Amino acid sequence: MAIKTNPKFNLKNKHKSGYDLDTLCEVYPDLIPFVFINKYETKTIDFANPKAVKALNKALLFKHYNVRFWEFPNANLCPPIPGRVDYVHYLADLLKASSLNENINVLDIGTGASCIYPILGQAEYNWKFVGSDIDKLSLEHAQKIINQNKLTSYISLRLQNDSTQIFKGIIKAEDKFSVSMCNPPFYKSEEEALEATTKKLKGLNKGEEVEPVRNFAGSQNELWYKGGEKAFIHNYLYESSLFKEQCIWFTTLVSKKDLIKGIYSSLKKLGATDIKTINMGQGNKISRIVVWTFLNK
Repeated sequence: MAIKTNPKFNLKNKHKSGYDLDTLCEVYPDLIPFVFINKYETKTIDFANPKAVKALNKALLFKHYNVRFWEFPNANLCPPIPGRVDYVHYLADLLKASSLNENINVLDIGTGASCIYPILGQAEYNWKFVGSDIDKLSLEHAQKIINQNKLTSYISLRLQNDSTQIFKGIIKAEDKFSVSMCNPPFYKSEEEALEATTKKLKGLNKGEEVEPVRNFAGSQNELWYKGGEKAFIHNYLYESSLFKEQCIWFTTLVSKKDLIKGIYSSLKKLGATDIKTINMGQGNKISRIVVWTFLNK
């Protein structure tokens, strides 16, 4: 029996109809201890348990994406595969609509220790990636994942030495990217991140039973940024205008709907020639991708 997932996923998403836990346990037996039958007589896992969540997502990678090694510290963010691959599928739709079908080169801002977007983009579409991050240790873990899965010819990593910069110091003079992607830090501080976790755990009926522990974990660099999501994205928008000839499409996830109006206003002032918003299902909420270009058709 499968765990049902959000029906609003991209049509190409392998997980739009749910997870088959029996099959996942076969390919990744370490998932077995976390599976139980709930009061509705359905096989499931405890989504408030970080170890269970990590085991499930590792099983998904092993089963569907030709991954054989995916290890990184438990303190780092464990990305939910169905939502992450949805972003990849929507980028594929965008590129296809722009007649960009070959030699796709993607810049992943904040690739993280899990290296998740490059892994998924290569597995699904054979894309090449440059992944950047401000955390040297995260990149070391990501590089080990790349090496162990024999992806060195597809994925390369670059360290961002200046945490106030996004594209500067990463995009080289000779670089040409089809698209950039980014999952920005959502919170302004650790306190705001903890508050969101507590609220989420209450939704999972865990609010009074346990200490607040993020079920998808996450380190400081991954979760919060001075000024929060709004500040990060507006820095991202501004720097994109400095590299308008070197990347065809710039894109970012945006969690807060009320940021969209300001993003559009800023992009128009910066000279963007085309701006779109792609709505996408992300678990129990709707997220969105804002995409823009400074080039003409």
